[in-house]
Amino acid sequence: MNVERNLPVVRERKLAILKGDPELCAQQKKAGKLLARERIAQLLDAASFVELDVLNADAGVVTGYGLVNGSPVYVYAQDFTVKGGSVGVAHARKVLKVMDLAEKTGAPVIGILDTAGARLDEGVDAMNAYAQMAGRVSKLSGVVPQISLVLGQCGGIASAIAGMTDITIMSKNGALFVNGPMVVSAVAGKEVDMATLAGPQASMRSGMAQLTAETDEEAIAAARKLVSMLPVNNLDEAVEISADDVNRELAELNGVDKLEDIRDLIRSVSDLGDVVELSADFAPSMVTALGKIGGATVGFIANQAAKDEGRLTVYGCKKAAAFASFCDCFSIPVVTVVDSMGMKISTAPQGELARNGAQLMFALSQATNVRIALIVGNAVGMGYAALASRASADVVYAWPGAVISAVTPKIAVQLNSADELKGADDPYAKRAELENRYMDDVADGVNAAKLGYVDDVIEPVQTRQMIAAALEMLSGKRENGPARKHGNMPL
Repeated sequence: MNVERNLPVVRERKLAILKGDPELCAQQKKAGKLLARERIAQLLDAASFVELDVLNADAGVVTGYGLVNGSPVYVYAQDFTVKGGSVGVAHARKVLKVMDLAEKTGAPVIGILDTAGARLDEGVDAMNAYAQMAGRVSKLSGVVPQISLVLGQCGGIASAIAGMTDITIMSKNGALFVNGPMVVSAVAGKEVDMATLAGPQASMRSGMAQLTAETDEEAIAAARKLVSMLPVNNLDEAVEISADDVNRELAELNGVDKLEDIRDLIRSVSDLGDVVELSADFAPSMVTALGKIGGATVGFIANQAAKDEGRLTVYGCKKAAAFASFCDCFSIPVVTVVDSMGMKISTAPQGELARNGAQLMFALSQATNVRIALIVGNAVGMGYAALASRASADVVYAWPGAVISAVTPKIAVQLNSADELKGADDPYAKRAELENRYMDDVADGVNAAKLGYVDDVIEPVQTRQMIAAALEMLSGKRENGPARKHGNMPL
């Protein structure tokens, strides 16, 4: 073996691969997209990328590992300049290798998706390769965090792979679809463009994407931030030192009777006000977000009471249930912030409302992570049962004036005291009296605390320190349910 003679040949081959096809690379840049290796360079810490299978460039995907803010991650980036980043046997083999390594070492996987689909010349081999990738994503679910960056086309099975990962981030050039615009336009009988059908805004509204960005660079920066907030695997218990005082009082809540935007409270409670909201445009009456309290990552699920009284909707329940399940996978504590009048009053089939309410109740009640509920307004009916009951929370706090009841005081009086109202000299005054009595004797948070369903009625300014104390107290929580393969969520 002559190493000296062969070394220049290997170097030349690698250099040609790294340069790529000049014309195709120029087209990629003209479209406002970074090249595959440029995307990886943006994602990983400087000079930390180690590429695997570099000489197998024809596979149309770049794979390897590196660091994000000092933490190891595995990455694959589909290369649209090589046969449109199409997926075949060699492509899948490279991706499966990094997924296997991620499982063995307990590190996140980030997929950068930009593909024309399956390699048609490989026929069923390509379809099976795609299915193998999807199956591996499924097996890794709940083991290590998986993030999809959709920075180009992502159609058919590729869109399903993105949907199976934990978080999907899209740039303006991203497109998530099952059937492309030509097929849909032919069936619909009118022109439908890609952006309307499958672009980032459409994907956000459908719940398929959790974050969007204008450029590749912004999308990649969002992925870096998420990696810094998530545990590296399902056994990781690392907590950072917080630069924010856990006992900081929330002076801005003095004298607040009604929260106009629940996200303001989430930011106030979180370390340095730093919060990442997920799926903001999907079911906006329900807010799901990641933040930190005392250096520990926390998932927030909150009703946006300003929107339809915070009532639970079909898609709001789906959104919250999926997020709760994700947090439970990685033992991320969940804080539910509750101000809900219960399920939405709708002419839609009631079974659909019931099934999706059941999904939310199932997700939180079966979860073994730390669960803290904060009732800041109404906790009525399903709003209480799903988000703030003893089945769904380890610790429950309420603000003064919180209403905890099967129905509102107004409806309770209407149902229970109709005769008294009819015989009253002043029905309006009598109604107010009966409503106040119901509030004091039945629905008030203090009454729930007396019965043991609320652990404490706290002042709003103390919210952060009380939640932080509960997180610390519950940090050693261990809960083992009955032996079973898995529960059967009512999907």
